Amino acid sequence: MAAVSPSVRRVPLIAGNWKMNLDHLQAIAVVQKLAWTLKDAGHDFSAVEAAVFPPFTDLRSVQTLVSADKLPIAFGGQDVSEHVSGAYTGEISAAFLAALECRYVIIGHSERRTLHGETDEQVAAKTAQAIAHNIAPIICVGETAEDLEVHGASAVPVAQLRAALAQVDSAADFVVAYEPVWAIGSGQAATPEQAEQVAAALRAVIVELLGEDVAAKTRILYGGSVKSSNIAAFMREPNVDGALVGGASLDVAEFSSIIRYQKHVGI
Repeated sequence: MAAVSPSVRRVPLIAGNWKMNLDHLQAIAVVQKLAWTLKDAGHDFSAVEAAVFPPFTDLRSVQTLVSADKLPIAFGGQDVSEHVSGAYTGEISAAFLAALECRYVIIGHSERRTLHGETDEQVAAKTAQAIAHNIAPIICVGETAEDLEVHGASAVPVAQLRAALAQVDSAADFVVAYEPVWAIGSGQAATPEQAEQVAAALRAVIVELLGEDVAAKTRILYGGSVKSSNIAAFMREPNVDGALVGGASLDVAEFSSIIRYQKHVGI
């Protein structure tokens, strides 16, 4: 496995995927409460970045709040179209997300792959669209329990990432999220060692395709039953740079505690 320079500092990213929860009024209340909670706790956003991913109908409200109150919380979309524009009813283009000042967009989440039949080719096209509009894609990869049994650890996530980066060049800014499908919502997270093994393999793919410098700066997140009681263990691993949090991100106290893992648990 190719070596990656340890001198590059990757700012940890804790990203909250709200999925299909909270309307725009609830979103305002949650983001305000999250910002207040973190401010009151003296959270250093330059040390650990916090981001939320509301439903599309909430994004304008979140953007207005973040902009007006100058909140240091990033936000992004949960999905994006592979198409630029046109007769694609219900689709949301990267241009729309860019106009809403989204910093990130989640692409290839396991629920999109399994429930909506999203293919590796579509994930690659969506990734290219996000990057073309200066939005950093959070490229999700992961395996089912069956994949793990048949192919072994990291084989499926590595293949998915390789496909997703097919149209990406070394100038692009992107994040990778490893989310074992068997762990999502199960209450049973992967072990930190399992997460590290896959994260290291994913970073090796980035080295191979885009070079050591890109690999050294690219953040790799873990997602799957993340909570305040286990986040610090994952963050001790050298190739895990944050978390993609699902249900726990809807609970402001719990999510803020995850974001503040360095303070309340120690690392």
